[in-house]
Amino acid sequence: MKLFSKEQIYEGDKLTTERQNISSTDLMERAGTQIFNWIHMRMQGAQVPIHVFCGIGNNGGDGLVLARHLITHGYNVITYIVNCSDKRTKDFLINYDRIKSVTKEWPIMLSCSGDFSDVVIDEKDIIVDAVFGIGLNRPPNAWVQELFQRWRASKAFTLSIDIPSGLYTDKAVEDENAVVHAGYTLSFQSPKLVFFLPETAKYSVQWEVLDIGIDRDYLMQTETEVELISKFEVLPLYKPRHKFAHKGDFGHVLILGGSYGKIGSVNLASSAALSSGAGLVTAYIPKCGYHSMQAALPEVMIISDENETHISKINFDISPTVIGVGVGLGTDDETAKTFEEFLKQNKTPLVIDADGLNLLSKKKALLKLLPELTILTPHPKELERLVGKWSDDFEKLNKVKAFSTKYNVIVLIKGAHSITVYKDKMYINTTGNPGMATAGSGDVLTGMISGLIAQGYEPLAATIFAVYLHGKSADISLEDYGYQSLIASHIIATIGEAYIDLFKQPEQPNAQEQEQEQEQERQNEK
Repeated sequence: MKLFSKEQIYEGDKLTTERQNISSTDLMERAGTQIFNWIHMRMQGAQVPIHVFCGIGNNGGDGLVLARHLITHGYNVITYIVNCSDKRTKDFLINYDRIKSVTKEWPIMLSCSGDFSDVVIDEKDIIVDAVFGIGLNRPPNAWVQELFQRWRASKAFTLSIDIPSGLYTDKAVEDENAVVHAGYTLSFQSPKLVFFLPETAKYSVQWEVLDIGIDRDYLMQTETEVELISKFEVLPLYKPRHKFAHKGDFGHVLILGGSYGKIGSVNLASSAALSSGAGLVTAYIPKCGYHSMQAALPEVMIISDENETHISKINFDISPTVIGVGVGLGTDDETAKTFEEFLKQNKTPLVIDADGLNLLSKKKALLKLLPELTILTPHPKELERLVGKWSDDFEKLNKVKAFSTKYNVIVLIKGAHSITVYKDKMYINTTGNPGMATAGSGDVLTGMISGLIAQGYEPLAATIFAVYLHGKSADISLEDYGYQSLIASHIIATIGEAYIDLFKQPEQPNAQEQEQEQEQERQNEK
């Protein structure tokens, strides 16, 4: 799914009105009606007080359309105008007149005086936030911030329209008290990047996309900087196997790493590479891990360094398709020198994780030795050592994009929504869960990416696909183990199920769900 920028959304709205020969007011009516349909399908006329707070721009206009439909369908609605300036949009004014024609209870005007005596909200009520939309470019003034804080203090369920008010689409928040904390956000046509970043995701517990009929050609043809990756995006990447395939068709992974006490990292990465589909896997490890690796993974071949405790020399006579390097490697001085010599001579595609990243951070001149499209998989601290400190998530993304462009590498920013970055493009993953915050999870991912490259996947596709499968495997394992008991080995054990899940058809809705969908279709027709 494409994530459109603020500017692209405005352009899409403009083109839609031109190509569909409708007014911007008609498009606003369509958007507000879709919000109403979503609420009506779930509430079915329940008389819970619904407080609709409307700004005086187009987001407020959407709120007025919603309030009008709620009123005409008999809901218990209290509408407010957050009268924060004199700059009212044309479509807001049109819908302000329209709501006055369907009720004697005109919207309550909230002025800059900060008097909220007319705002009485119970914990069991519902708040609809339609104050500010994506066009906000400065913090709300103090009295609006106070209003938002009153909402939060009420503990009422808060539904935001398009984006939580006070949240920007393209920069960091200055004051969290100036942003609505929404329980749910209904986002028009596509989600917003800020829904997935660590610092801003907290402002909406859940989100859902509403299709408001933006021109299809525009949506299909417009390139976006950010894409959201789910099953439907990775399924076309999948490479099926032919009947007469043999192990030589699926490449040879070399996992290079390990040190005394950290052979398990290589074990996990090697096992994950095999379970992801690599034809052959060899582990290059110090001598101390030889017997344990042979016993634990009979499918994996072993090359051992002459040194007992760490890798002191990298010398092998095989021709791997890809090398996954760094897991459990250590940063011993001898290992660091060996790693540098290896990079100077290596021409094989690389996936670099853990101590491989730490060694690059200590001597950044080594970055120039990396083959094109090398994949780097840092966790936050490792990323900071590579690109430098950042003040917020947006600066972090800009630093990573610049780093990727400078060295022509792929950087995977690991997190709750792992983001694969290649130059100016970003791919946000949707699978995974907090149970993955466990030792060895990253080693598994290194093996999976390496295993996919070995099978012929291009490095960028391999990274995107492996991150999805990694998270999906953990989601499947979660059903048996829960967050606390999930370990890295469980993720490997369910890689096969994650592959199978790619081809599962969604379950058919039950009779009640079908009835609700039909009701929504009838409302759309109206």
